[in-house]
Amino acid sequence: MRVLVVENDRVTALGQIGAALDEAGAEIDVCRPHAGDPLPADANGHDALVVMGGPQNALDDERHPYLPELVRLIRRFSDAERSVLGVCLGSQLLARAHGAENLIGTASEFGWCGVTLTEAGRGDPVLSAATGAFSIFQWHNDTFTLPEGAVRLAGNGIAENQAFRIGRAVYGTQFHFEASRPVVDLWADTFPDLIETIRPGWLAERENLAATHGPEADATGLAIARAWIATIA
Repeated sequence: MRVLVVENDRVTALGQIGAALDEAGAEIDVCRPHAGDPLPADANGHDALVVMGGPQNALDDERHPYLPELVRLIRRFSDAERSVLGVCLGSQLLARAHGAENLIGTASEFGWCGVTLTEAGRGDPVLSAATGAFSIFQWHNDTFTLPEGAVRLAGNGIAENQAFRIGRAVYGTQFHFEASRPVVDLWADTFPDLIETIRPGWLAERENLAATHGPEADATGLAIARAWIATIA
């Protein structure tokens, strides 16, 4: 099993996704196009694609000129019927790749937040690994419309489209289910000033919030990751 992972930020942690890929014995190829790495031309050579989050918005082509090429690559993996996973920015780019509208600056969430599965989500091979309503980590300002033909799997009051599926195994999640407590600690230690700006007081409450929500979020994230990896042909 060979999986291409696209990172869009200098500080990216695979967290629970990485743990599940390691369990499965996957060979991971990491591509960092934001740092100048060339993207593959197509899906040949990889069984699956993971596109992680980042500070960009999904339409930020001028400042990040690799984004259109990444969108095309996502679509090529989808059309080749490979398993695809887009997380946060990755989900927004996945939506763009399938013709949906990106809604910039319309949905701000940070921290452990509640998400509820739809009826379709409760019966989905991947999202059903979560409970019907669960707490999971969020860090985003944008959202998107549902691509034509996609199945809406989860939502909440801030972002209606928290998770969706296209076809058999193309998945997008707005929430960071990879973000285990060690990943959240890494982000908090790396970006304290930014976090204090967007959520004043959160850092002071982090330990209590992690104790309350972290165990459920960690377990849910690993379960979703394992279920998605099971879709890789």
